[in-house]
Amino acid sequence: MLQPPPIVLSFSANDSSGGAGIQADTLTLASMGCHPLSVITAVTVQDTVGVDDVMALDSGWVADQARAVLEDMPVHVFKIGMLGSVENIATIAEIVSDYPDIPVVLDPVLSSGRGDELASEDMILAMRELLLPQTTIITPNSIEARRLVQQDEAEDADELDLGQCGERILHMGCEYVLITGAHENTRQVTNTLYTGSGIVRSDVWQRLTGSYHGSGCTLASAIAATIANGLPVSDGVYEAQEYTWQALKSGFHPGMGQYLPDRLFWARNEHDSTEEDELDVAPKD
Repeated sequence: MLQPPPIVLSFSANDSSGGAGIQADTLTLASMGCHPLSVITAVTVQDTVGVDDVMALDSGWVADQARAVLEDMPVHVFKIGMLGSVENIATIAEIVSDYPDIPVVLDPVLSSGRGDELASEDMILAMRELLLPQTTIITPNSIEARRLVQQDEAEDADELDLGQCGERILHMGCEYVLITGAHENTRQVTNTLYTGSGIVRSDVWQRLTGSYHGSGCTLASAIAATIANGLPVSDGVYEAQEYTWQALKSGFHPGMGQYLPDRLFWARNEHDSTEEDELDVAPKD
């Protein structure tokens, strides 16, 4: 009898465009061999261009969704994305505290690709105080990393060194910080994984043209999947980056805004290869 797939519980918002949020998490986790459980934290009005509105769900609904599945099935990893409200952050922090042996992957969704605000200063404070101390690995992009550690308005976040940011975030209580560099003005993209003892790994990737809706959700969910499948964090981070880069490279442009990652690129590639093989062996007249 086949082993059942590992189970990952994702907390995130609904994105009806299918590009980010709970849809991105579900596609990524399933593509990487996990069974995804979904807890909706908010409902958004958005498309591939940007986010027009957000309605956070009542925190009681968030708790009930999570408790129902946690009492029914064994969860291997928690993945946390867009949260919607301070109340939801407090509720989720309480839930994960009841399961201290389950790793937590936190994607701190602070704004959309267009720059739409998705987290208030109170929400960022709540993340720092309630979620970061329980987090196994947090995956901010460089903009999010600087905002997470900005101590006051007088401090110029743009001037903060990413190594300093990683150190400050670690002091908030998490085990690992992966800061991604797609928003930096560099020829290639460098993603750096930090822990208390320093840099664990630094991976350089070819910079792809265009911008992508849901790339951060994809990476964080892919990391959750690799951890759920038993990889150590450092190895899992590399495998998740490789998966994400391939999904972005295969991305498609269905709307008027950003590209969407093709999280099932491997299935489409296999199909294309099969068709080519069939053409190669077709009888000739």
